[in-house]
Amino acid sequence: MPLVLGLIQVGLTLYVRNTAVAAATEAARHAAAYGSPPDSGVARARHQLDGVVADRFLREVSAREGRYEGLPVVEVRVRAVVPVLGLWGPGVEVDVTGHGVREVPP
Repeated sequence: MPLVLGLIQVGLTLYVRNTAVAAATEAARHAAAYGSPPDSGVARARHQLDGVVADRFLREVSAREGRYEGLPVVEVRVRAVVPVLGLWGPGVEVDVTGHGVREVPP
């Protein structure tokens, strides 16, 4: 039984992590579009995570402009906590970042 519960926990953690990665990446691409403010990425990420990660487990969604390998980018960061014992107990922090290359006018 502990092995099965452990596998379920690992699956839940990976599910939340992969969902956060997808949301951060998509939100960064959305916010990187020409004329879009970085804050639009925060709204997009929250919308994608709504219903997948409960608000009480979602710690932070933030966006900022920066540079990545010399290119102008929008960076969206998602931090969440996945409880170790199902829905209770201490949590494992999931911290992911997505980048979208900023579109510039021709």
